[in-house]
Amino acid sequence: MISRRKALWAGFSGIAAATLANPLFAATVEELTAGFTGGAAPGTDGITLTAPEIAENGNTVPVEVDAPGAVAIMLLAAGNPEPSVCTFTFGPAAGSQKAATRIRLAKTQDVIALAKMADGSIKQASTTVKVTIGGCGG
Repeated sequence: MISRRKALWAGFSGIAAATLANPLFAATVEELTAGFTGGAAPGTDGITLTAPEIAENGNTVPVEVDAPGAVAIMLLAAGNPEPSVCTFTFGPAAGSQKAATRIRLAKTQDVIALAKMADGSIKQASTTVKVTIGGCGG
């Protein structure tokens, strides 16, 4: 039988391990891009990234990506401590390959959208968003 003290220590140990290990597993933009593209060179046509030029508050920055014919779209924030924002996957029944969300930006930085198309090609778009109040502890 496990005692309450052992259960608490096990829980605290798990939390500490997850907290300490997190920076070790943070991937760079280059690693994330290579993993998503499989090493293929991205093109720039066929994808539209919409984000504000200036975001007064980095906590909620609206971003929209439109990539007709895409099977997956990945968003990256190059200047964040963890650059991977999200990945959207589209199935055959998807009405459109468009995604909109709000992201958190730590500082002025590039927002990058990568789209994997149905034919295996990769499309990329990026824009710089100037942040006046940081959203990731800034």
